Amino acid sequence: MKKLLFLTFLLIYSFNSSAHMAHYNKFNKIEMEILRDGEVIGYNYYFFKKDSDNTTVTNQLKFTVKLFGATIFEVESYGEEKYYKDKLISFNSKTRQNKKNKYVELKLNKKENNYNIRGSSYTGSASIENVVGNWWSHKILQTRSQISPISGSIKEQVVTFIGKEKIELYGKIHEVEHFKLTSRDMSIPKDKRLNFDIWFDKKNALILKVAYSRMGNWEYRVKKFE
Repeated sequence: MKKLLFLTFLLIYSFNSSAHMAHYNKFNKIEMEILRDGEVIGYNYYFFKKDSDNTTVTNQLKFTVKLFGATIFEVESYGEEKYYKDKLISFNSKTRQNKKNKYVELKLNKKENNYNIRGSSYTGSASIENVVGNWWSHKILQTRSQISPISGSIKEQVVTFIGKEKIELYGKIHEVEHFKLTSRDMSIPKDKRLNFDIWFDKKNALILKVAYSRMGNWEYRVKKFE
């Protein structure tokens, strides 16, 4: 049944893959706030730099979770995706998570037509059908698996269309499409399982909100884009 829903979604909501990056030509920056249990604890910013057929997307993320004034969880990350037309050429990231260093070094292997990955959780090859699991790109709603932008691990997923809705963000009403993104294998441990609600603005090809529960209720919300 999940496979049928996924295939139905691809047929209805597919975009012209060769024009994917063109959807983001109008953006210079996307700013997301990160909230936990209703409190703003950090940010996730994406910056776009275009040069003819080349696009570079940089990602800055930082948040801190405190309990009774003491820091119990902290993440700071920087990543850079490079595209030629619609094709991902490379991705590199460095993350500091609770004083532990994590990283990803990904390059397109043109000869083999796959990705070579060297990461803190996975080293090896991956299909070019994978996408980097960042929230700026709607392609995360079209793929069967994603690459962790923090560790390089590959996660298989199922995307289910829930329905059309209206949501309010920062005093403005948006007409969106609600999706559920979950791990294909729901038997894996909960702390490693994908389980996200995603609200997508099809008009602007923009994910406006992401929500999940893990040590609290989390939300990523687009506050501003330009």
